[in-house]
Amino acid sequence: MYCVIYDGNCNLCTNLVRSLEALDQGRQFHYVPMQDQETLTHYGITPTDCEAGMILLDLDHPKRRWQGSDAAEEIGRLLPMGQPLVQAYRGLPGAKQLGDQIYAYVRDRRYELFGKRTQTYTSAYPHCSDQSCQSYGDISSP
Repeated sequence: MYCVIYDGNCNLCTNLVRSLEALDQGRQFHYVPMQDQETLTHYGITPTDCEAGMILLDLDHPKRRWQGSDAAEEIGRLLPMGQPLVQAYRGLPGAKQLGDQIYAYVRDRRYELFGKRTQTYTSAYPHCSDQSCQSYGDISSP
């Protein structure tokens, strides 16, 4: 099982999480918004860590984690039929470097480019460190 840590106030991030929820339906991925400091603290993740982009955490081995474009690639690899696509992407000369640059550009301008939510999005498949998941905002509004 994996935990995707995303910006629950970002429209782009929220829409990507919703798409991943529809594909995976909680089988491999659970989700925590970066705004849930209590759960993040349990895993030793700080707000400064979150500034570098989304984080994918291996819940069986919590020290094993990916961040930013590496997290996006690993999520893609874990999806059905994702492995060949990620391998093809990684095999293209310059694609990884370009992907990293695009990710950083969008990450740093996500609110300008896609807008900021008024309420933090909470996934339909949340992960809480103490297994007593609470709502951090409205799960239905954009």
